[in-house]
Amino acid sequence: MSWPAEVTASTAALLVGTSFLTSLLTAALGLGGGVLMLAILASLLPPPFVVPLHALVQIGSNCGRAVLLWRHVATPLVLRFAAGTLFGVTLGSLVVLRLPEDGLRLVLGLFVLWSCFGGRPRFWATDPTLLPLVGVATGFLTMFVGASGPFVAAFFDPLRLGRKRVVATHAACMTVEHTLKALAFSLAGFSFLAWLPLLALMIAAGFLGTLLGRRILARTDDYRFARMFRLVLALLALRLLWQAGTGLVAA
Repeated sequence: MSWPAEVTASTAALLVGTSFLTSLLTAALGLGGGVLMLAILASLLPPPFVVPLHALVQIGSNCGRAVLLWRHVATPLVLRFAAGTLFGVTLGSLVVLRLPEDGLRLVLGLFVLWSCFGGRPRFWATDPTLLPLVGVATGFLTMFVGASGPFVAAFFDPLRLGRKRVVATHAACMTVEHTLKALAFSLAGFSFLAWLPLLALMIAAGFLGTLLGRRILARTDDYRFARMFRLVLALLALRLLWQAGTGLVAA
């Protein structure tokens, strides 16, 4: 099997294995895998390839998770989110080269930390009319920071919705967002063709990881899931702040 010039066979194997592990993590805990996948891609591939390829891999991972848990998807919430995301991605694609990535990471990281420990208003997790605005914000941000899953997850309350409903609905929302993002990059001139064999292997490995992660999810109660969910959110936020800080200092 041939790989793009930017990828060696060992790099391809590492990416396929990472796809399995990150999908397992996200299926079990609701999030975390997308950001980890983004970090691995950024460490192995040239920067211009990272966000577009991350989008396509995450389509496969999130879509597989949403299909496996389709009975638990809150479709009305997903539709509201999708309407806003379309506008956000369109806006982001127009200015993707004009805003500082580290500044956006800083804002995103601070917001997610505040959502975990700052006593966020309870209506965030109960008012569905906010989801179009969430879609606009994350659709815009995802064009720059790649993995906006923690931002979206901050608006779902595991203790109210239940762990399976949170994982399923979040997966469906992220499938929509990454699909629109991949389409935007394609229209902007990015060619996915040479990457399709590797992406197919990564998506297949991700689906296997999702199958295993779903078993772990089924054995976790809602209270324990909520605690792990918020812990992972906080860790991802700290990583975003670290990236932002090191980037701003280097600049």
